[in-house]
Amino acid sequence: MDKVLILASIAPMIEGFNIPNIDLLQKEGYEVHVLANFKDENVEANERNNHFRNQLEFRGVLVFDIPINRNPFKMINYAAYKEIKQIIDHEDYAFIHCHSPIGGVLTRLAAREARKKNTKVVYTAHGFHFFKGAPMKNWLIYYPIEKWLSRYTDCLITINEEDYQATQNKHFKAEKIEKINGVGINENKFKPIGTELKNQRRSLMGYKKDDFLLIYVGELNKGKNQQLAIGMMKKVVQTIPQAKLLLVGDGMLRESYIQQIKDSHLEGNVFSLGFRNDVDQLMSISDIAISASKREGLPVNLLEAMGTGLPIIATDCRGNRDLVHPGENGYLVGIEEEERLAGYVETLYHSSSLRESFGLKSLENLEKYSVQSIMSHMTQIYQSVNYPLDTSLIGDKKTAKALIK
Repeated sequence: MDKVLILASIAPMIEGFNIPNIDLLQKEGYEVHVLANFKDENVEANERNNHFRNQLEFRGVLVFDIPINRNPFKMINYAAYKEIKQIIDHEDYAFIHCHSPIGGVLTRLAAREARKKNTKVVYTAHGFHFFKGAPMKNWLIYYPIEKWLSRYTDCLITINEEDYQATQNKHFKAEKIEKINGVGINENKFKPIGTELKNQRRSLMGYKKDDFLLIYVGELNKGKNQQLAIGMMKKVVQTIPQAKLLLVGDGMLRESYIQQIKDSHLEGNVFSLGFRNDVDQLMSISDIAISASKREGLPVNLLEAMGTGLPIIATDCRGNRDLVHPGENGYLVGIEEEERLAGYVETLYHSSSLRESFGLKSLENLEKYSVQSIMSHMTQIYQSVNYPLDTSLIGDKKTAKALIK
């Protein structure tokens, strides 16, 4: 049985983005291993990671817990590199699928010798740190590293148009470069519901029928820029006092944002809900989805909003602009345009027909972002990496595999 390694810096990246990949690989008959940092200083996050690890092991996945740090300049990453290299050299993987900037760097460095023995390396860039409008230091540090490491990459996967064009225009040396439409949306989980059920769920969750609910799902950090959304609410509540912003997610800036909410006297209008397992339920009772990000790969929160049939107001950044088409399924604003963001909220509040038409347009565009569509593409990628012959000439995949071996 061929072995495959899925690697990311932190466990939540495996849980959030790779469960369908693990399912696919196990169904294809691979022995799947997972490597990530499962430790977290936050007690609740650490407990979630331990629970996730138990789930993986229950389904037959071998888990390696390696202390990778998301800060690229931490010396602990050198120790992590040595452990990763030892595992890769010992396990003789058919291929490795790595994620996250640090995970991608460590894997491709550690797998150089293994690639000479025919281990293939797939790297999914969930959003390069160099992008249009990024600080110059990002271009000076991350761009040359990513371009250099592309030569040790058998398949480089991008998930938005800007990143894909960058790999083409900057002549990245990966053996194969693909663009896929994100990590996929579960259309059975994120879907529109009727008004009656919506009101029932609102009541059960403690919200009123006439509340105007805005939802922003994302880690509470500088990149997600929740402070813009909180600032926007100071203006919105002046004309829509029943407006409520639901901030769903945890992160290092949670206490800072809670303080901003208090300082702005918005305790009755902005709620930091922390980590939630019922994001689909919260989406279904909401009226508008918000994103204030400074940069994205291809944002899962907006894909989930599209699946739920919500209109979207988002910042005009990479990733967001792939999904939001102004005047069709939502609006785009600048990353500092607080007043304009508030203005679009008011526009949508006063037009239920516009909210409905935007939501319907999102649903029309959703098929290519479905889990089924993404997994079909990933199947082709995995097969092309592990079975590089032209298998279209061979009807039986088992026969093709035998010939290659």
